[in-house]
Amino acid sequence: MAIQRMDNVGIVVEDLDAAIAYFVELGMELEGRARVEGLVADQCTGLDGVSCDIAMVRTPDGHSRLELAKYRSPAATGAGPRDQPHNILGTHRVMFAVDDIKDTVARLRPHGAELLGEIAQFEDSYLLCYVRGPEGIIVGLAEQLG
Repeated sequence: MAIQRMDNVGIVVEDLDAAIAYFVELGMELEGRARVEGLVADQCTGLDGVSCDIAMVRTPDGHSRLELAKYRSPAATGAGPRDQPHNILGTHRVMFAVDDIKDTVARLRPHGAELLGEIAQFEDSYLLCYVRGPEGIIVGLAEQLG
């Protein structure tokens, strides 16, 4: 049996509404919100007494989703500073293809986005950048040229 597809990437956040607003401004669509709790939640997370608010956002093509989660209980634990450099071990970014990288960065700035470096051009192929948003989440943006 092989993997069928990647279903979603989960991101734990403190401010669920701010995270939703950020990813919706990026161009994702809010698929839905729910509260997850009970025995199944406890069993799959290995935690006791899980109560978690989640929001699922998806890319416009419907192929990729992020699950944004705010834990009510047990409380989320800090993983260290939120301004970690890009080369920290572990999951460090999610990357999206965009039509207009400069416009996308400009639209995300009011939602707290900051460029980690600058918009860079890779050969004649792509404009690329990394943006840190709410909760310290790093999002990669790629605009294909030509």
